[in-house]
Amino acid sequence: MILGLLLLVITSSFFTNAFALQLYTDRDVYSKGQPLLVYGQGLSNEPIIIRLFAPDGTIAQFNQINADADGSFSHILIRWPNATSTYSYGTYTVEAIATKEQVSSQKIDVKFLNSSLARVPLQRIVLVTVFAPQTAAINQAFRVFVQVTSDGSLVTGNASTVLSSSHVHMPDGSQVILSDSMKTLHQGLFYFDFTPTQEGTYVFHMIANSQGTISNGSVATLVLKQDIEGISNQILKLNSGLDTTSQELDRLKSEIQGFASALNSSQQSISQADENLNKSVTSMSNSVTNIDQASTQLNSLFLPVVALIAIIIALQITILARRR
Repeated sequence: MILGLLLLVITSSFFTNAFALQLYTDRDVYSKGQPLLVYGQGLSNEPIIIRLFAPDGTIAQFNQINADADGSFSHILIRWPNATSTYSYGTYTVEAIATKEQVSSQKIDVKFLNSSLARVPLQRIVLVTVFAPQTAAINQAFRVFVQVTSDGSLVTGNASTVLSSSHVHMPDGSQVILSDSMKTLHQGLFYFDFTPTQEGTYVFHMIANSQGTISNGSVATLVLKQDIEGISNQILKLNSGLDTTSQELDRLKSEIQGFASALNSSQQSISQADENLNKSVTSMSNSVTNIDQASTQLNSLFLPVVALIAIIIALQITILARRR
């Protein structure tokens, strides 16, 4: 009995492994108008779910078929249309899910390009772009934005899942995991708020995982004691003080110019007075000279008269003396 059960388990395991789900596509690279043929092997008459994931991780096509009696299946999942925002060029993932008995799945990556003749590696291009302020201040929160694209398309998914390993390197050398702080702003756009408590350089290291492809992006923020806004306010106050000082200097300059004008006017008045004084002195000197000349002339006239008077008096005295 035990031998029979063991044989049944071995047979069942062999049967399961022998008929494990197999998935193939008719080519690796497709262009517009070409059909995407999916085929493979499953269990007899097994329902097979076939999904096509776009580069951003969204489901672009979904179909369910049944395998044949021998377990084989084939299906044209899509005929590639013109490249649009819905079906953009890039790396797509074809997934087949077997639903009978043990659920299993297989995935294959294919490329949708503008030419199917191109020989390119089937590698997904995932880019992570981080936007953070260059400078910040201690104990003042700021917001960091993260954009994740796959072959140029914004990826879909939960922020804590897509950026689960993201962290920040602190100025003291420690690390802080950011997955619990991540929030979704839009498909492929995530953000988190961060409040620095140390002065120095913070490095935000974002690690994105999109359908098994890993990509990294980093940005640094310098945290100061005071942010640019505070410094700008101080500069504005300084400029205001400088403006006031400039106005005071202009007024002082105006007053000095007025004083200089008054001083020049006073100097001109003094010069005029000095000139008038010189003229007065010259005039007085001329008057003195004229008086001196007049006095000389008067003396020249007065002496003969005095002499004549003296002679007349002497004659009278003589006459009186004779009469006696």
